[in-house]
Amino acid sequence: MQIEFLDALPSPAIRLQARLLPEDTLPEGLEPVLAQAAKAARFTAKSGQIFEGYVERDGQLLRLALAGIGKAEDGKPDVDARRATLEKAGAGLVAKYRTSGEEALLLDLSGSALNAGEVASVLLGARLRGWRQDGYRTTLKDDQKRSLARIAVLGAPEGSAAAWADAAAVADGVEFTRTLVTEPANVLYPESFVARCREALAGTGVEITVLDEAEMTALGMGALLGVAQGSARPPRLLAMVWNGGEKGGKPTAFVGKGVTFDSGGISLKQPGGMEDMKWDMGGAGAVAGTMLTLARRGAKANVVGICGLVENMPDGNAQRPGDVVTSLSGQTIEVINTDAEGRLVLADALTWAQRSFAPAAIVDLATLTGAIIAALAHEYAGIFANDDTLADALTAAGKASGDRLWRFPMGPVYDKMIDSPIADMKNTGSRYGGSITAAQFLARYIDKGTPWAHLDIAGTVWADKPGATWDKGATGYGVRLLDRYVRDVLEKV
Repeated sequence: MQIEFLDALPSPAIRLQARLLPEDTLPEGLEPVLAQAAKAARFTAKSGQIFEGYVERDGQLLRLALAGIGKAEDGKPDVDARRATLEKAGAGLVAKYRTSGEEALLLDLSGSALNAGEVASVLLGARLRGWRQDGYRTTLKDDQKRSLARIAVLGAPEGSAAAWADAAAVADGVEFTRTLVTEPANVLYPESFVARCREALAGTGVEITVLDEAEMTALGMGALLGVAQGSARPPRLLAMVWNGGEKGGKPTAFVGKGVTFDSGGISLKQPGGMEDMKWDMGGAGAVAGTMLTLARRGAKANVVGICGLVENMPDGNAQRPGDVVTSLSGQTIEVINTDAEGRLVLADALTWAQRSFAPAAIVDLATLTGAIIAALAHEYAGIFANDDTLADALTAAGKASGDRLWRFPMGPVYDKMIDSPIADMKNTGSRYGGSITAAQFLARYIDKGTPWAHLDIAGTVWADKPGATWDKGATGYGVRLLDRYVRDVLEKV
């Protein structure tokens, strides 16, 4: 969606116009009939409220929307809550008019008393809510097609364009992640995932390294390769390096699980809902989107994004339950369940990240367990960590960005649940504490002294119904969280 800033009313006027209003206010000079209608409809400009009417101005019929942004808090405001409220206001307008037949919306900020950062929040909500994947839909009726493609902003305070440029970089990353997560598995697989990232990151300054199957075999990545061996799609390991911080400074590593389709392998999943497993690469998608955001806004930090990319399929060469594989770290794994494959992919990706980049800290993201959905539903992602400072910083970034996290325990009492009688470990524990034992598995691949956090995002990358700033489908979870962590921690060092 195109966003532009205007200094004066365009001529001819844009037919669809909207005003943002603080609670219990109406615009000065509003036509009496419209003001009376708004009052009759009990419009009080509460957060998320929208009232629509029609007026004639200068011989032209205009479609006018009044959108509430609630009350600004007195004293010490909750900045993050205010941001969420403003995003909701912008998103609400786009949700209402996205398929209205209107191609442009004039957003008049006169009298809204918003600062530049708040304007950017409104526009971010509008743009994120406007995203929808329609590339494969060829029979939509006219009233189902997206029409709204442009928002023209009038009366914005000084600095709004710069604030929006920064927020637009975040939108770019979220939308890229949503696109990757939404694509079907016959279109997005390890090789094409890499190609999409090369295309999106071209010219941004991000350096890309890709390992193919032969290179991973030579290194000894038996855990990752074991997952991939049943698929006709060859695996890839992708590294995206952004050096925007101190020269020679250690990077922070973001590592994503990229299972582009998960059939479960020989431990085949139930048919019902298996189509959803195209989004089992949501962690890798979030990492790729984050790298695009950091590069687009020129983040002053050193970050490397690493994606382990495989497809998990059940052919005659597929990994079997009971197989023992040797990971890059040298540790051996008894594969009890081939559907617990994401941790095998991450095991080698984490080891390679540490050997190749010696990161100051590691954050991995993975749609790892159904157990995390049983615990948290679709409202939070789970966080597991070996470092309280890192966990607290990520949790705070989650609260601030809206990509929320809830911390779970770890410890030796859970670790013993994945001990194997014939190998160093097995890839599943008992039926209880599945998310925790998965995290304990990953912890065995973290070098002593390296701060690490694991984010289980299985319940948050996809939504069965629209949310505040997303439509049904891919949410783009993780990009805003990681970007906020970079802003609040890495760029303030």
